Amino acid sequence: MQLLIKKSTAAFLLIASANLVVAFLAYFVLPPKFFFDTAIIIYDKYNEIGYFGSYPLTILFYKIIGFRHLPFPVIALIQFPILIYILYKIGIPDNFEKLNVKNILVYLGIFMIAIFISMPSKEFITYLFIAGIVLLCQNERFSFPKTIFTASVLLIVFGALYRPYFALIPVVGGGMYLVSFINFKNKTVSTIFYGLLIAVFLSLSYGILKGKYFSEISREVVNSTRMVSGDANSMITSPVKTDTWYGEAIGIFYGFFTVNLPVNGLKHILSPQIIVFVIWQLLVFYILLVRFSKCLKERKKYGYELLTMFILFSFFILQGVFEPDLGSAVRHKIGIFPLIYFALYYEHFRKELQ
Repeated sequence: MQLLIKKSTAAFLLIASANLVVAFLAYFVLPPKFFFDTAIIIYDKYNEIGYFGSYPLTILFYKIIGFRHLPFPVIALIQFPILIYILYKIGIPDNFEKLNVKNILVYLGIFMIAIFISMPSKEFITYLFIAGIVLLCQNERFSFPKTIFTASVLLIVFGALYRPYFALIPVVGGGMYLVSFINFKNKTVSTIFYGLLIAVFLSLSYGILKGKYFSEISREVVNSTRMVSGDANSMITSPVKTDTWYGEAIGIFYGFFTVNLPVNGLKHILSPQIIVFVIWQLLVFYILLVRFSKCLKERKKYGYELLTMFILFSFFILQGVFEPDLGSAVRHKIGIFPLIYFALYYEHFRKELQ
């Protein structure tokens, strides 16, 4: 009996196979700076292993599964197929083999998975967690209210244990959800604007309690140690100091546009990897913005899709607060790629669920 395979599935497997080779070869061709975090995780030179925080937990995770004793290319041959299998489980759109803008963006996303998180990485754990959120949204056994509650609890727990700003996603997303009921002329832009104001309010509130704002304890701390570094050319630096309430507000808005609409990144013409990310990010953000607008107009029809959009755009807002440079912005975006993948093809996955 002849085994038939859909063109879309064949294209997915072909792209995955090609990028498995990329993942394997990455260790031999990428510069050492790509493996800075990996070295910290694998060798744990400063004995950071523990149960709270992204580095301690990631070090513990890789120690438990035994990857600390494997060569990086071998780890890539194990880890990359796991990441791709998750996308396969989420689903493959029927026209995945066709060369259109959306598919090309996903092809590039899979390539970036091979480059950035096929090695031991904090983003590997983030990717697995985000995949759980997507699969939760696809699980018919969970009602919509139960899905919202479960996703919110998972984000808060993940934030408490691993990455603190993930715990803020339900707060920003919930605020954006309430604002979206107001009849603005441009509801999509207004909802995102008020999401940014919520992030500003959270940062200022934290500053009143702790004496420093969010960007001061994250982005500014990281960048202050790299000002004279040769790898600091893609740093995200606020145009004003962020040690005042208005400076922090400006810094948060500036960070959001720099990370999600990074047209200023086009100046890095001699860094092709940055240029590729800038173009990829601009197109992905535009498509998601259009889909977000459609979901807001038909919120009853696109309930689950709207939930993923609120999570995504809350992440985009918070990433603008905490992200130190465009390089880490790429890596962190790929960490939530299952959610981006689901959002880009939500109309296909919605048909699958019906």
